[in-house]
Amino acid sequence: MTIKVIQWATGGVGVAAIQGVLAHPDLELVGCWVHSDGKHGKDVGELIGGEHVGVAATTSADEILATDADCVVYSPLVPNDDEVIALLRSGKNVVTPVGWIYPNPARVVGIEAACREGGTTLHGTGIHPGGITERFPLMVSSLSQRITHVRAEEFSDIRTYNAPDVVRHVMGFGGTPQEAYDSPMAGLLSGGFKASVRMVVDELGFAVDPGIRTVQEVAVAAKPIDTPIGVIEPGQVAARRFRWEALVDGEPVVSAVVNWLMGEEDLDPGWSFGEEGERFEVEVTGDPTVLLTFQGLQPESVAAGLVRNPGVVSTANHCVSSIPYVVAAGPGIKTYLHLPLIAGRAAPHLGHERAGVR
Repeated sequence: MTIKVIQWATGGVGVAAIQGVLAHPDLELVGCWVHSDGKHGKDVGELIGGEHVGVAATTSADEILATDADCVVYSPLVPNDDEVIALLRSGKNVVTPVGWIYPNPARVVGIEAACREGGTTLHGTGIHPGGITERFPLMVSSLSQRITHVRAEEFSDIRTYNAPDVVRHVMGFGGTPQEAYDSPMAGLLSGGFKASVRMVVDELGFAVDPGIRTVQEVAVAAKPIDTPIGVIEPGQVAARRFRWEALVDGEPVVSAVVNWLMGEEDLDPGWSFGEEGERFEVEVTGDPTVLLTFQGLQPESVAAGLVRNPGVVSTANHCVSSIPYVVAAGPGIKTYLHLPLIAGRAAPHLGHERAGVR
């Protein structure tokens, strides 16, 4: 049976999610919520730069709530509990990359109630935070014993992230170090990354100290650096590092780390991606120690990334691939630990339908 899907918001992840839904053999796009009045009424295919798909975008939440659908991919910049509760109560499952990866039960009482009322499921996922910070570390951990440290780390050129206002005003690039430290970025990131760290801590059984340590560092431009957000002048922020650590006796046992650089030239201190280049790493230190490197989730060049960023696409794909499994699950908030193995789907021309056996 085809699963009917609504896309909520059409930023970078939202556009990639729409493309993923349209390519998925088990899914059908039936609705799309947009924030901008300029997008209202337009065919969704036009919004993503493709052919018409026969679905008109709307700014009306009420219209979305009244649409017959099985699942909503909810991907605004900042999540809103009231919106999610309304969607769940309306009988729509929700998959989202903006929260609820491993929530504190005391903070989601209203959402759990909405799931029971609507007979629906909420699943938070993504790539980083998400798969890189919890799914793959836990998978790799089964290969080791006597584990002492789990690390999930990103090394990315932030010049490829095509959201200049976010990069400058939210992430804090191009400002002073103090402005970067005062920016909302650490707070926006912490919810997801701390949740992933807690999941790994709980599942592996570490007896950690109370709280999760958050560490921020910046590197500034040593010379003018030309970037998609304009020239970053000497002394302005040109790289940021965030680290979330669960500690035992003051020593990190689970770490999630983000390294965002405006290239590798003319930074002070002289941070770099290392010989391996841009990548994601998952390392489990134990007997034996296992290191897993993910490449291909960053674009081949800055120009290519500004057109289509594989990391953003992968975040959306991780959401879209989970939809059939979330729809089949029982009511409530379901984390990665609650769902079966989630898989993608074959390209349409290679799928079962072509062979006549589906």
